Amino acid sequence: MKGKKLSLVSSLLLALSALLIVASVFFPYWKMVFFAPQYPEGLNIIVFPNKLEGEIDIVNGLNHYIGMENFSAENFPELNYLLYIMIGLAVITLLTAIIRKKAMLYGVIGLFGILGILGVYDLSRALKKFGTNLDPMAPIKIDPFVPPILGHNTVANFVTESMLGYGTYFLIAAFILLLIPLWKDRKR
Repeated sequence: MKGKKLSLVSSLLLALSALLIVASVFFPYWKMVFFAPQYPEGLNIIVFPNKLEGEIDIVNGLNHYIGMENFSAENFPELNYLLYIMIGLAVITLLTAIIRKKAMLYGVIGLFGILGILGVYDLSRALKKFGTNLDPMAPIKIDPFVPPILGHNTVANFVTESMLGYGTYFLIAAFILLLIPLWKDRKR
């Protein structure tokens, strides 16, 4: 029975992981910056786990010309519940730190991985939807496109840069902290 318990140090790492998950919700998870000659400073769409920020009205006004649907919280229903999922993940991680059972740690790692995969899938699905469902009656005709999750893309005279936000980096660090006890306590 003793061999199935996590060490105290591993438990502290899990508690720190839970804190990083909570901290992540206060920072952007992802952002896209649009650059053009008329906007050299860039226009932002910033995605938090519960809201969108940035110069969304300006971006929507420009996207109207190519027939792209508006970016809005209504088009991202995930923003209504993602914050609660992240808080739930932090609570489960903290409970695992307190109970210190390896089986629970495996479950948390699996859950974290599944949520990460679903998050990437959801974002890629949304980007594809926005870039390929262009209104054929739009004033400016362009070929459908899919903005990248990471990196840059050029559409007409706009160059977009897509990048992870600090919140995502906190989540990556939290996940790494979950993995350390697997190695550290491998003989326990």
